[in-house]
Amino acid sequence: MTRIVTVGAAQSGPITRSDSRSDAVERLLVQLRAAHQRGCDLVVFTECALTPFFPHWWIEDEAELDSWFETEMPGPSTQPLFDEARRLGIGFCLGFAELAFEDGIKRRFNSSILVERDGRLVGKFRKIHLPGHTEHRPNNPFQNLEKRYFEVGDFGFPAWNAFGGGVGMCICNDRRWPETWRSLALAGAELIVLGYNTPDNIPEYPELNHQVAFHHELCLQSGAYQNSCWIVAVAKAGVEEGVSQLGLTSIVSPTGQIVAQTSSLGDELIVYSCDLDLCAHYRNEMFNFPANRRVEHYSRITNQTDVVPPL
Repeated sequence: MTRIVTVGAAQSGPITRSDSRSDAVERLLVQLRAAHQRGCDLVVFTECALTPFFPHWWIEDEAELDSWFETEMPGPSTQPLFDEARRLGIGFCLGFAELAFEDGIKRRFNSSILVERDGRLVGKFRKIHLPGHTEHRPNNPFQNLEKRYFEVGDFGFPAWNAFGGGVGMCICNDRRWPETWRSLALAGAELIVLGYNTPDNIPEYPELNHQVAFHHELCLQSGAYQNSCWIVAVAKAGVEEGVSQLGLTSIVSPTGQIVAQTSSLGDELIVYSCDLDLCAHYRNEMFNFPANRRVEHYSRITNQTDVVPPL
């Protein structure tokens, strides 16, 4: 019997600086209802889905910076999303900026949560591979200050039993690193969901602008194929507060093929029915993970006198 999870990838168009949380949530609710009408079990929203991507701005005032973060999930603004998802019987993944107080210390993370169809919070992930810089670069057309505003995530790359299989999360720049996909696959993830806010240009390396879309798709397709997993990657798209963002929300199969992709730079929902058993076919037969991808081969620490056996 095949295990089918119908997933909606809910791309977001630009959010303006003056938009409220309620404005953003109302747009998510429209996509949530559309996903339900199209038979989705799960809808995936983007990274920092409740606000414009504020790491593109230099912010010195602590209170202003904190205003872009969520201190609870759900909170007053996001509770309607949880309530409607529970009423419709559809799960979701939501990216947001998290302000946490742990052991009396204020901490900031770029986070996402996974919520099951019954409204149950399944898990939370904190972004690990933070791009960008900490110093002000006033000559750049926009900043990339994730290293200044966020801490490195401290939850690792876990997978959760949800939606009839193993589900993992990562966020944006995590997708560029092979250890992300490998760690999630070895943890049991068959479906990996992520959001991203990726500009379509690189201020420091404009000569690479023409490769932004190619590298984005390369990361997803190679990660899916080499690790035999479904990947659902959801964009913030379009020109947001002067920053032109990539789009190209995609659903990628374990074969490495892009099976669905957005065609606009605004709010757009794409849907695909993902057969999780296809992961098992590739992992157990085509690649034979149990025989060939042995954890001890990757985790062994050697010294210079060791003779390392071939993999």
